[in-house]
Amino acid sequence: MWSNFFLQQDDDGRGGMGALGGAGSKSGRTGKRARPPRMSDSEEGKIKLAFFLVLIGVTLTVLGMGTEFWVELSQPKHFRNNQTCEMAHYGLWKSCVRTLWVTDIDPERESCGPAELPGESNCTYFKFYTSGENAVIFKKTTQKSLHIAGAMLALLSLFMMVMGSVCITMSISKSVPFFLKPATICFVCSGILVLLSIIVFHQSILALLASDHSIPLHHELSWSVACVGSSGAILIIGGLIFLLLSLPYNPLEKCFRQQSSSDA
Repeated sequence: MWSNFFLQQDDDGRGGMGALGGAGSKSGRTGKRARPPRMSDSEEGKIKLAFFLVLIGVTLTVLGMGTEFWVELSQPKHFRNNQTCEMAHYGLWKSCVRTLWVTDIDPERESCGPAELPGESNCTYFKFYTSGENAVIFKKTTQKSLHIAGAMLALLSLFMMVMGSVCITMSISKSVPFFLKPATICFVCSGILVLLSIIVFHQSILALLASDHSIPLHHELSWSVACVGSSGAILIIGGLIFLLLSLPYNPLEKCFRQQSSSDA
């Protein structure tokens, strides 16, 4: 009787250990972390093409931010009643006053300019960011708060571009589409911030012109603003492309399939 009891306990112990071992192996299998899906070569090629488009926008942004041709302010051509006239152009960081020869200006143009004509130039950096002083251009005073706000928006957009570029670089190096959605947010936000900086800068120009009416001035946005505006549109488009590439399915193919099935 005792021998049968010990044999039964031994069988139960082995059965319990087997059950525990099976449960442990099962929990080990379920506890293993699933690897994220890796990109195919075609998907990686599309991401690289979209990234190249975005890099064009980043280059245009840096070019526009670093140059002082955001706006041109021109006096009337014969305002001084002599052989020269003055105009000014400035950007986010620096302003330049140019003295041009009236004979070099197009006869059909009533104002002095454009800035590409040869002449004497005197450029100075704005003191907004050092001593906090406003600048005076043709007896007109700049609006410091608006100008600084436009510059800060441009710098913040540049920071978002760098963060988006880091996300895309990590996505390509790791061959995983996980970082595409953060890159989408970064590039779309950077494009919106770039466009907002142009709007704020234009408001600062209007405030400058309204500060004094003793000298009539003609103003026009120049090629630096064209670069920055184009970069904003390119960054938003590039961000939306990254959003489409991050989706688990192609929405265009799905629409075509639904349309073909409804036609059938």
